[in-house]
Amino acid sequence: MTTTPSRSVPPAVPAASVTPTGAELVERAEALRPLLREHAPRIDADRRLTDEVVDELTRAGLFRLTVPRRFGGHETDVRTLLDVTAALAEGDGSTGWVVAVVNTCNWLASLFPEQAQEDVFGADPDARVTGVFSPTATSTRAEGGWRVSGRWYYNSGAPHSTWAVVGIPLTDAEGTVTDQAMALIPRPELRFEDTWFVAGMRGTASNCLIAEDVFVPEHRVMSVPGAIEGDVPADHGPTGLYRIAFAPFLAIGLAGPQLGLARAALKLVTEKAVTKPIAYTYYGTQAESVGVQMQVAEAALRIDTAELHVHRAVADLDTAAARGVTLDDLTRARVRADAGHAIENLLSAVNTLLDVHGAGSFADANAMQRIWRDLSVAGRHAASTPAVGREIYGKLLLGVEERITPFV
Repeated sequence: MTTTPSRSVPPAVPAASVTPTGAELVERAEALRPLLREHAPRIDADRRLTDEVVDELTRAGLFRLTVPRRFGGHETDVRTLLDVTAALAEGDGSTGWVVAVVNTCNWLASLFPEQAQEDVFGADPDARVTGVFSPTATSTRAEGGWRVSGRWYYNSGAPHSTWAVVGIPLTDAEGTVTDQAMALIPRPELRFEDTWFVAGMRGTASNCLIAEDVFVPEHRVMSVPGAIEGDVPADHGPTGLYRIAFAPFLAIGLAGPQLGLARAALKLVTEKAVTKPIAYTYYGTQAESVGVQMQVAEAALRIDTAELHVHRAVADLDTAAARGVTLDDLTRARVRADAGHAIENLLSAVNTLLDVHGAGSFADANAMQRIWRDLSVAGRHAASTPAVGREIYGKLLLGVEERITPFV
């Protein structure tokens, strides 16, 4: 009888104990770009991510960026969230946007009490939370919680979401509003209405979710003003991710996909310029034209400007979180202004690139038209409106005490 010599087998390492670095997560996102480019036309036409793309994002762990490590999440920093979603958006804008929104809402869910986090991530570290802050709802006190009814529009990734975090007003016995809060609700308890018929970011499926007398236990309701001031029930965790200032995180969190879209436009235009002629001129290719050279350089510098501003902003957020310090109001305002200024530069850069690429940019078969539509819609999101960001920042620079929003 022969015996098989025993081999030295390394002990199995639970997946949850292996936390990938930020660079590894960005590489996973970059590896998905060919698939995203292939699926982008269908995502745009069907107005939702394909199931195959969602499966691959899940397999790559890209919905876990902001999930606490104790549930198997990556609990990464804001810089990684920005870079991962930018890398994805270079393949498809809607995909980058949905991953940014889900990770933002997963971060919000991670600010709730331990029991609420257990409800969301305990059995499913790949939970996908969508959400909307607007308190377009009613709530009444019930034993152990609240009964909530309402309609919330623009829930990105709604068809593939498993939970939603939605804004609700809290009221006293007389029905007077006493606070604004967020409520975590399982997606199956909400009705879905297909309302997302828009020019750009069509594939985000940012549809309406509806609650009809849904019971929300107390541990899944959290004050918004409290969160803005850093008063959250969650443990801050080992990385400081859940200590990051609330409003600046929301303002900068959606910048990544827009940065990726502009990069994709620059790549497309510069690649085509090598062979594309300029009609009604003697130039054999666009690349030979000094005018085109200058326009391309201007667009590239504007994209660089945007990247520098958002990277400065996330460096402020990540550094403060890691050191356990609270950002001062002026820096928080500057982060919001950075986000708006960056997006303004990205919109301008893509407009210049459209000028270079010409009327053919708007053909259905040309990826430039989808990039233009996606960025034009994304760049108008209320969380990072440039004018509002500048006004908030300017008031603080000048010592003006008047506040125009609590979201600073």
